[in-house]
Amino acid sequence: MALTTLMMVAEIIVGHLTGSMALLADGFHMATHAGALSVAAGAYAFAKRQADNPAYSFGTGKVGDLAGFASALVLAVIAIAIAAESTLRLFEPMTVAFEEAIVIAILGLVVNLVSAALLGGHHGHGHHDHGHHAHDHHAHDHHAHGHADNNLRSAYLHVLADALTSVLAIAALVAGRYLGWIWLDPAMGIVGGIVIARWSWSLMKDTAAVLLDRTDAHLAQEVKEAVEAPGDARILDLHVWKLGPEAHAAIVSAAVAAPHIDASVLRRRLSPVHELQHVTIECRALQERPI
Repeated sequence: MALTTLMMVAEIIVGHLTGSMALLADGFHMATHAGALSVAAGAYAFAKRQADNPAYSFGTGKVGDLAGFASALVLAVIAIAIAAESTLRLFEPMTVAFEEAIVIAILGLVVNLVSAALLGGHHGHGHHDHGHHAHDHHAHDHHAHGHADNNLRSAYLHVLADALTSVLAIAALVAGRYLGWIWLDPAMGIVGGIVIARWSWSLMKDTAAVLLDRTDAHLAQEVKEAVEAPGDARILDLHVWKLGPEAHAAIVSAAVAAPHIDASVLRRRLSPVHELQHVTIECRALQERPI
């Protein structure tokens, strides 16, 4: 985090001073990850402080997603600004201090490779959830690896993506300096803007799904199977949504075939579904008409 932040500041400042859009885009691309981590850290600190506050009916688990969505909006604006400025410079080229920009771009690549090496020894070998920005992993197979490993692997892959944009920036600057391909610098700026926009859209889509209580179809099916498997209950209404990292809620309305099949019985059937942290169950006789 410290390495990325220092290099990000250096690339943005030097990119501005040297006039290199490729370097500027690379700096802002690093800023997307550093900024997202910073905002997430602040959001989780708030969530932890307010975790026991009864004013929040389902806890504060969505604070991180709210912060992530806000970050994504800011990143989208930055991506559009970089792409627009780079497009202008394609038609109205500006003088670029290639030597200085190349040095900083190489330093940026070194920092990314060092960061990858630091993370490489610790990231897990489990499945990678491309969504959150995401920052948690939903797995139903019982041999899946822990959340921390997947978070580290996500960070590791993002650092590798940063390294790729650094290589593109270096290539553009070297081609501009030695081949006279000045157009390649703003072209790489456009590519950098597209990369940031794509990452921003992915983060916005995933966090919005949590904020809007989108149904987890896989988990809903697991709940349905657990309740209905013995054949003495049938689900009439089901709502399953995410409360925060590793936590879901469910409201289950079921018709049951016998009086001894009550909410406590259905709750026991749902106990293996470890993702559920808050469950509301309603039972009614099969012959009753649901309201």
